[in-house]
Order: sequence, then structure tokens, then C-alpha cells
Amino acid sequence: MSRQSWHQQCWILVQFLLVVSLSKPETTCSHRGDLENPQIVKDGNILLGGIFPFHSSWKNRQENFTHKPLPLQCESLNFRGFQFAQAMLFAIEEINNSTELLPGITLGYQMYDACYSIARSVKVALALVNGNTAELTLKECKSAAQVQVIMGETISILSAAIASVMGPFHIPLISHYSTCACLSDKTKYPSFLRTIPSDYFQSRALAQLVKHFGWTWVGAIRTNDDYGNNGMATFTETAEQLGICLEYSVPFFRMDPPDKIQKITDLIKASTSKVIVAFLTHMDMDVLLHEFSKHNLSGYQWVGSEGWIFDFQTATTDKTHILDGAIGLSIPKAHVSGLREFMLDVTTLNSSNNDLFIEFWEAMFSCEFKQSKSAAEIQGECTGQEDVAGVKNSFTDMSLMPILNNVYKGVYAVAHALHVILRCNKTCNTNVQLQPLEILQHIRKIHFRTKEGEEVYFDANGDPAAKYEIINWQPKEKGIVDFVTVGLYDASLPAGKQLNLQNNLIWTRNSRQVPVSVCSEKCQPGTRKVYQKGKPVCCHDCATCAEGEISNNTDSITCVRCHPEFWSNERRDACVRKQEVFLSYEEIMGALLTAASLFGTCLTAIVAFIFFRHRKTPLVRANNSELSFLLLFSLILCFLCSLTFIGRPSEWTCQLRHTAFAITFVLCISCVLGKTIVVLMAFKARLPGGNMMKWFGPAQQRLSVLGLTLIQVIICILWLTISPPFPFKNVQEFRDKIILECALGSELGFWAGLGYIGLLAVLCFISAFLARKLPDNFNEAKFITFSMLIFCAVWITFIPAYVSSPGKFSVAVEIFAILASSFGLLICIFIPKCYVILLKPEKNTRKYMMGKGGS
Repeated sequence: MSRQSWHQQCWILVQFLLVVSLSKPETTCSHRGDLENPQIVKDGNILLGGIFPFHSSWKNRQENFTHKPLPLQCESLNFRGFQFAQAMLFAIEEINNSTELLPGITLGYQMYDACYSIARSVKVALALVNGNTAELTLKECKSAAQVQVIMGETISILSAAIASVMGPFHIPLISHYSTCACLSDKTKYPSFLRTIPSDYFQSRALAQLVKHFGWTWVGAIRTNDDYGNNGMATFTETAEQLGICLEYSVPFFRMDPPDKIQKITDLIKASTSKVIVAFLTHMDMDVLLHEFSKHNLSGYQWVGSEGWIFDFQTATTDKTHILDGAIGLSIPKAHVSGLREFMLDVTTLNSSNNDLFIEFWEAMFSCEFKQSKSAAEIQGECTGQEDVAGVKNSFTDMSLMPILNNVYKGVYAVAHALHVILRCNKTCNTNVQLQPLEILQHIRKIHFRTKEGEEVYFDANGDPAAKYEIINWQPKEKGIVDFVTVGLYDASLPAGKQLNLQNNLIWTRNSRQVPVSVCSEKCQPGTRKVYQKGKPVCCHDCATCAEGEISNNTDSITCVRCHPEFWSNERRDACVRKQEVFLSYEEIMGALLTAASLFGTCLTAIVAFIFFRHRKTPLVRANNSELSFLLLFSLILCFLCSLTFIGRPSEWTCQLRHTAFAITFVLCISCVLGKTIVVLMAFKARLPGGNMMKWFGPAQQRLSVLGLTLIQVIICILWLTISPPFPFKNVQEFRDKIILECALGSELGFWAGLGYIGLLAVLCFISAFLARKLPDNFNEAKFITFSMLIFCAVWITFIPAYVSSPGKFSVAVEIFAILASSFGLLICIFIPKCYVILLKPEKNTRKYMMGKGGS
């Protein structure tokens, strides 16, 4: 046959087959891939699906891609998966036997084994929805899902895979143990709900727990999946807000190679933190424990998530007591009456899948049925009459009752939603067409109490209320670990009251002392943190606060400057009031100046008394007795005004000291000036043609003194009116002292008054200087000249001394200047006269003075 005729025949055959295929309408649809049959099944009016891990792993096969891959073969029987299944069966049996909830409706179930495989989990989820028939009619293909709700899965990453597939179909997936916070995202997982709190709350609670015990330097290990990574991310974020630093944070998965575990072990040994936060599943923790035991990795304080902290199997695996003293969060204890008895009665398990039950029974009792070809260790032949209650393993252990209760609550949530949809009273309306979206909406709205009184409801994210018990691993006799509840955490309470802890804790190595895990010791009061460059904020040095600054809290970040009137103590942890410094009467310098002032006052009074007793003597009368007495009176005031500078400054003393000083000194200098001018005028009056004394009689002298003093009074009145002196606390001069002094108010007023005194003193000095060589009976001008020299010298030196003297010494300088100038006037003008009056009375005669004058 030619090549051309061969091609023609092939083309005719293709056309024939195409016509045949198009002419025959397709009336069925078929499944792709291998069918999956449920492991536990029972018919009913309404079917519920269940996906549980009856096995914990699967056989790895090397595919050569030359033939179709074989179905996944699960291995390593997991008794916990059977516990979850029994809890679901128990709830369904209770509901089916109830006359109040779904009367007349029988719930059926189909349960599949996911054996912790993502691929298998998704596959069996689709099998629950589509059924397990090889071919379906088009009508059957377009009908509603086979199951209305799916219960499961146990692991967050598996639930996420199933929920992402079931979401578009609005088929509710209710998990009892998937805690990943990522599953609360309703945009990704719109049909996911759970009866266990989200890890968002658990992670924050763990961070608060770590903070409560003062652990600021911790290590972290997490399961390398959505559960561990998301949980640890929230923990890290909250920990940073609370001032907790992670020395390391490493991911781990139970399928990781041994060298990965060795690296984790070396990392822990090399670390300085003594607290390890483990956000792990119990399976990952079991693998790590096996390796840690080889290296005797004890002495660390473990803080655990609910994934392993109250797991009986993990406690049994910890042969070397590495986890003794561990603390962590668990689901609150629960009790479901009748569940334990139902759990131990495995009749329901035996009614569905004979192969699975045989495997379960042989693993439970380590025996073998005659027809079985199991590879399990054989210790005898199975009779089928063995007592399940007499076995102690993870199936008979009821420590996971809180999780079993979660399965129980999930089934009842579905039943309550169906009860509303079917408008059940004494009977239910079986004609209602169930739609997954409607069921999902009603489940979200349910709010009921279980027979044990527990409240069940879901929030907007499909999560229940977040409440945890705080569990402490306390070792007992014979290596048994007791899970002791030592506190509670309730996220619904206000911040600060969510964590409630007791004191009966046991820590690692059976210690009663809370372990310490910090990068740097706490900075005590009086110091502040100085962060170390390139290291986490928990690593710091402690620097002593500077003078005038304090920190009265532990681990203070900054030092607080004391109020200007306070100063830091030696420990720099408290501000103490600064010592108030002023010139007081009690101290030596104040007492001496007071004594000098009083002595000058008394001396002046004595001189005045002498002059008064001898007022009619020629010497007193010749020296203008009226001005002399006025001068003595002003000197008394000058001596006394110095007392106003001593003692605690007050408003009235500040105003009095400066104005009294200014006025009394002007009065004093005015008298001296008057006496000097009188001397000059008297001399000129004795000269031929002199007629000047008529202008400097007693009345003119009084008016001159009054006028000159009145000018100073006006200056002082203006000073007091515009800006008077006031008491002032000088906190700048000394760092640790407060100088109580009088502020000048108006400096112009002060210097105007002082300048006016200086002006009068200069005029007085010039006048006295001009009269110094007059005849002897007028020799008072010589003494006035000396007194003015002293006066001017004192006040000229006063200005720089006053400006440069600190604190109370400036006041002492001012007092000294007042006393010195006053004593200068008193001694130079009056003491020589008193000497003549008292000791040389023969010179105090008119005859002597006239004779002296005529010589």
C-alpha cells in the first residue's frame, strides 16, 4: 500500500470517529484519579464529613515517572485521630438520640484519614464533596455537595489547604485544633470556623507570660509551617512592644535532616538565654526531644504553646526530664459526661472499616489476628475480647479532653444551625433544600450552651472566645509529670487583668526560684540604660546619672533632671531639696557682723550721750552741735540698717535694706557736707568784706540737709514704685545650693541711689580738702577729709568686691562696706572731740580755743 493511500485511510477514520463522538451526547461525568473510600462511614438524612489523622506519616516512594503514581500509603497508626473520630461519633449519637435537637433527623458521617498529608487532605475533602462514585450523571454532578459540613483538620497547614479549596463552595470547615491566626482571614478562608482560640491571642499571652517573669532575653523554636511561623511572628511583634528580645528564632519541621537538629542543638548550647519559647506541634517537639536527650540539653526553662504543653505523649517521650518545670498555655479543662465511656467502647469503629479496625486493634494490644499480615511486633494472637480500658496509651489517655470537647462543640454547632434552618419544633421540615452558604451563615450566628453549661459562639472571624489555662510541668515520683494549672489568661478582660498567676510553680531542675534570663542585668535606680551599639535593645550598660539628675525606677532609659530647687542625692535615685544659703545670725560671720553693727550703734550712742552732756562746751558748740547730733543720729541708723541684710530675705527686708541704706547714708553725708560748707563759709565770713554766713545759718543748714535727703527719698520712692527689690532664689550660682538673696528689681534705681551717695561723698571730700589748712580751731575739716577718704576708698573697692563675691559673701561685703564707712565717719569726726572732752578738758575752753586761734 502506498504512503498516500495510507494517509487517506487514516484521515477518513479520524473523521468517522469525530462524527460518532459528536453525534452521541455525553450523559455522565467521571472522577479523575483514584477513588477514595471513607474509613468510617454511616448513612443518614444529613451527612457530616470528618478528616482526621488516623496515621501520622506515609511511605516515601521514589517515582521514576514511567507509570502512574501509586496512591499514598499511610503508616504509623495515630491513636489521637481515633480519639477525635470517637468524639465526633459520640456527639452524633447524642444528637440522633435526642428528641429536642433535630427530632426525626438522623445525622450520618463519612470520615477520612489525612495522615498529615496536604495532598491527601485536599483529595479526601473533594471526595467528601463529590462522593466516591466512579461515574455520575450530569444531574448528580450539578447537585448539592454530598456532605454539608466538614469537621477537621487537626493541623493548621492542612486546614488552610482544605479551607482554601472549600471556600469558593461555601462549605463550612470546623476545626477543633487548628490555631493559626492566618485562618482568621475571611478573605482567604471565608468558610473556615473553629472551636479553639486563634494563635493571635495565644502568642500575645505567651509574650505577656514571659514579661511577667522578667525574662527579656529568650530563644525561640517554631514549627516551620503556618502554625509556627504565624504564631511566632505575632509573639515577636508583641515581645518587642514589651521590651523582650529574641537571641535566636529558628524554624524546624519533623522531616528536617539530622544535621538541622544538630545545628539547633549547637545554637542552644552557645546561647546565653536560659528561656526557650517553643511554638511547636507535639510531633515536632517529640522529634526534638529525642535528639536533645542525646546531648543532655537540660537546665533551660521551656515556655510552650498549646500544641505540646499539655500533651501526655510528649511528657512520656521526655525520659531525661528536659522539659521539667515547663510552663505554657493550654485549652481550659473540660468534661463531657459519657464521652470517656463511649471512647473506650470501640464498637462504632468496628462497624465501618474492617481493615482499619484490625490495624487499630493489633496496634492497641500488640497482637495479631490470624488472617492479618501486619508487620507490627507480635506478642500473641488477638482474640477480639481484649479490654481497652486496661491499656494505657494515647487512646485511653483523657488529657486531651479539652480538644475532644472542641470536636463535640463543633458537631453541636452544626446541629443547632440545622435545627434553625429546618424549622424544627416537634418535627423538622425535611423538604427544605440545604445550601452550604445558608448553613455557614447560621453556624456563624449560633449561640448556645452545652449540657455541661459551656457557652458556644463564634466572633466575626469564626473564632471562639480566647481563654487559656496556664500549665506547669511538675515532676512527681517515678518520673511522672503532673500538669498543674497555675493560672488563667482571659483575653476578654481589660489589659493588665488578663493574666492571673499563682505562686505554686516549679521551674527547671525542680527549682522554686524563678530563673533569670536577661542579656544585661537590670539598671538599678540612680543609673540609666546605655544601649550597646550593634546589639539588641535588651543588651545595655548602666551609666550613673549626672549630678542634678536622678532615675528612681529600675531599667530607666533616661535620667530626669531635678527641679531647680532640688538636687540629686549621692545614689542619684532621689531629688533632695537644696541647702538654702543666706547670711544668718547663727553662723560666725553673721554673728560677727551683727556684733560689729551693735557695737557701732552703741558707740555712736555713747558719743551722742557725751556730746549731749557737754553740749554747752565750746568744742561742741563750735562744731555745729545741731548738725553733729543729726549726723550721730544718721550714723546710728546706718549701723542699724546693716542688720536688715542679715537673716532670711523677705519682701519687706529686701525693700527696707536697700532704701534704708540709701536714705540714711545720704542723710549722713548731707550732714557732713553741711558741716564742711559751714566751716568754709565761716572762714570766708571772717575775711574782710565777707558776708556769706547769712546764707548758711541754722535754717539754711536744715533746709540743705532736708533737700539733699529728699532727693534720695524721691529716688527710693520711684524705685519702690516701678520695680522694687524682692526676695529671689538663686539656683544658678551653685549646683547644689540655693542662694536666698534680694534681687535689685530696678538696677537703675539701685545704681542711681548709690551714685547719688557717691556724688555727695565726692562733694564732701572736695569741700573738706579745700578746708584742710584753715586755722586750728576749724581743724574739723581735716578729720572730715580723712573720713571721706576712708568712705570713698571703701565704696570704690566695694563695687568689684560686691560683683565678684558669690552668694551670701556679697551680702557680707555690702555690710562690711556700710560698717567700715560708718566707723570711718564716727572715728574720724567724733572720737578726737571725745578725746578732748573727756581727757583734755583744759582744751575745751573758750579761752584756749580763742588763744589757739590767735596764735
